[in-house]
Amino acid sequence: MLVASVKELRKSLPPKSRLLGMDHSKSALGLALSNPELSISTPFRTLKGKKFTENLVALAAICAEYTVRGFVIGLPYNMDGTEGKRAESVRSFATNLLKSKDVLGFEPVIFFIDERLSTHQAEQFLHEESGVKRKKRGEVVDNLAASHILQGALDALSKEA
Repeated sequence: MLVASVKELRKSLPPKSRLLGMDHSKSALGLALSNPELSISTPFRTLKGKKFTENLVALAAICAEYTVRGFVIGLPYNMDGTEGKRAESVRSFATNLLKSKDVLGFEPVIFFIDERLSTHQAEQFLHEESGVKRKKRGEVVDNLAASHILQGALDALSKEA
């Protein structure tokens, strides 16, 4: 189920279920996991599968293990607020997730959030705040960006409560 507001997101999730934040890039899928109280986002892992089906199997296992029932997916708008080819790709990914309830084991709830500059902010944090070297940054930037995306949704949820 695709939801358009944080109010719908909260209503659509079973109690004590978690959200999985996603930063969908050309080469990887960064993941972040919420706590069951839906207040804290933690960078989780990065999937590097080239095909949707590879990532789907991994996502199904994560969802089963951590009681994930919803996805917050960063939608990469252009700086002028329009959607480009990357946004098309992300919407296609989400559509495929919605069609995969048999593999996931549940009907997923999906919420899109504006992710403009999330990767840039993650890279800047890694460079300035933590001093992580450029080579190592590439290994964690996707899941850190996913955490930033998810925390934005969780913050909106807490204001809605």
